[in-house]
Amino acid sequence: MNWRRTKAIARKELLHIVRDIRSLILALLLPFVMLVLFGYALSLDVDKIPTIVYDRDHTAESRELIRQFSGTPYFNIIGYAESPADIDRSVDRSQVLLGLVINQDFGKDLRAGREAPVQLLFDGSDSNTASIALGYADALVQNYAFTLKSDAQIKKGGGELKNIVEPRIRVWYNSDLKSRNYIVPGLIAVILMIIASLLTSLTIAREWETGTMEQLLSTPVRPSELVLGKLSAFFVLGLTDLLVCLIAGVFVFDVPLRGSVLLLLASSGLFLFGALCWGVFISASTRSQLIAYQMGTLTSFLPAFLLSGFIYSIENMPVVIQVVSHVVPARYFVSLLKAIFLKGVGWQALWSELLFLLAYAVIVFVLASRKMRQKIA
Repeated sequence: MNWRRTKAIARKELLHIVRDIRSLILALLLPFVMLVLFGYALSLDVDKIPTIVYDRDHTAESRELIRQFSGTPYFNIIGYAESPADIDRSVDRSQVLLGLVINQDFGKDLRAGREAPVQLLFDGSDSNTASIALGYADALVQNYAFTLKSDAQIKKGGGELKNIVEPRIRVWYNSDLKSRNYIVPGLIAVILMIIASLLTSLTIAREWETGTMEQLLSTPVRPSELVLGKLSAFFVLGLTDLLVCLIAGVFVFDVPLRGSVLLLLASSGLFLFGALCWGVFISASTRSQLIAYQMGTLTSFLPAFLLSGFIYSIENMPVVIQVVSHVVPARYFVSLLKAIFLKGVGWQALWSELLFLLAYAVIVFVLASRKMRQKIA
């Protein structure tokens, strides 16, 4: 290993990156754009659910139930229906997600101690949001029913009803249950994978197409020196993107960083190095930018986006997909990022994730070096 040649390749690659304005702007602007889009535009918090009410009873009891819905941040009553057709029309046009139907004699049945059904009509085309909204609405109606029973018990002189089980809820690590607090850390892994694998493979594949790679290979440079030299330049670029993401995540999106910054940087460096090596391996496997882009998308971006737990819970996936996700490095990095950001844990609790990232980086570096050696031969 000749470090002078490695430094020369790294210097040449840095100059190439700086001169390639389009790739440089893409590499520096992409993280910020993705953070803004996912941090602000994408929210998994379900609130202000558009609701239409069809009150067929018009009593104090029905109005109180409606007030229960309008008094929470989860439901937004946008109108009142005059007939069932109004609800059908609003749901068909996607104007509402919930239709609350209070039947006639609702108040009379309640005062008589009889069952008083309430219809909750959900638009199930968005099943995830509908299931969450269903839980909110059911809990609200149950609470209203318990309050009525308690009031009736007091009027009879029997004393106030009490819950036998009193839940005392404590939410750890993300007490406000803000979705951006776990979206932003996971997004860092996706951004680094895009920058590392896709940009690296495309840039080096372009060198194959333009013929500059052949000129470089005609020198006495070794495959490992060539790989390390090129990785060094993109590693600096990746660290710059990482710092942009960290600053934006903490100071713009108010995501708490409770763990060690040093551990975060070290683990990010491991992941970044492995992803860069994979980009070099892809570029050494093909000399076409189009094929390099397709291979990078299929083997790096899509797995990092879909199978890392970034947005979709791995535990809810089919068993086969859960097994496949164990070979996706982004899965371990996302888990590590969330633990450092939100839980503030140290390396003692994350050694298995760190060990996997280290093994991944070493294995892919060896594969990239061997593939490059085959190209030279």
